Amino acid sequence: MTINTQDRRLADETSARLRALLNEDQRMALADLERFGWSLKFVRKPLFKPSIPVVFDGERKRYAVLEPDGSLNEEPGFDIRS
Repeated sequence: MTINTQDRRLADETSARLRALLNEDQRMALADLERFGWSLKFVRKPLFKPSIPVVFDGERKRYAVLEPDGSLNEEPGFDIRS
């Protein structure tokens, strides 16, 4: 089985673009979370409001928001479609 290097590069570029939207505290918190299987899936960008980075656990059963101070908010007040 071969892994398409073009697909892997695209995933790496997407991850880098998402990380660029995080502040330093959020990047540090994400690095810690990744050690436990969490990953940054997307960043909501509501108009005229700060970006909202959303992370999922390794099993994709739980999600949370990385707050600007790097804390993890597991009750962000919105639902994610499956």
